[in-house]
Amino acid sequence: MRAILYICHGSRVKSGQQAALAFIEKTMETNPAPIQEACFLELADPSIAEGIAHCIARGATEIVAVPFLLLRAGHANVDIPAKLQDIMAHYPDVPLYYGEPIGVDERMINVLIERLQETTEQIPEDAAILLIGRGSSDPATKQDFARIQSLFQEKTGLRNVSVGYLAACEPFYEDEISRLLEQKPDNLYVLPYLLFTGILLKSIERTLKKINTSTAIHFCPALGYAPEIHTILNERADEAAERKRELYVPCYA
Repeated sequence: MRAILYICHGSRVKSGQQAALAFIEKTMETNPAPIQEACFLELADPSIAEGIAHCIARGATEIVAVPFLLLRAGHANVDIPAKLQDIMAHYPDVPLYYGEPIGVDERMINVLIERLQETTEQIPEDAAILLIGRGSSDPATKQDFARIQSLFQEKTGLRNVSVGYLAACEPFYEDEISRLLEQKPDNLYVLPYLLFTGILLKSIERTLKKINTSTAIHFCPALGYAPEIHTILNERADEAAERKRELYVPCYA
């Protein structure tokens, strides 16, 4: 009997944990798999080990593990597979198929645009847009964001679109905000490419509140709940199950 294990990142902020679990519960309603569980990589419970144990206790004879992460980077490529490898050594008779993260997907760009439009109904053509990503030392992150930036510009027709990161790679988002404000735009839209509220989102909000400028700064909400994401997660689970390669780790060379 197949089980799907959704692996969330985790957050020190309780509301972020609750939002992730609530989202996965809605995703479970759209998937016919008989056993479905959610767990966290870090900072919250249940852990990955507990999630796997719950699946097996419910009768799972095979597990599809889906990382509920936006992009390919160290967590999806290294940290989660390493944990799964160690844990599954205790269950040699249960195959585990590892899926891919959400990745760069045109449907996610549509969600991003929806969040922008929720902030202001009509976005001025000359507005400055800053997309903010979590950041990673993995060079694939910047490659992915270059594609996201390109797709976003293509779909919106907006020209002044930049990318900044919260950590681990450059440009740092605060530096990018300063650079954009030097241009003295009438409007600056700060658009986080993050799933839910959490420490990172709150840190951006604090930074924006400290800025003294004549530019109107609009802070857009996180990606949050969207039916498109449910669909993508279901597709990632199906893809992993169809491959049937145990603890398959995507190769992004």
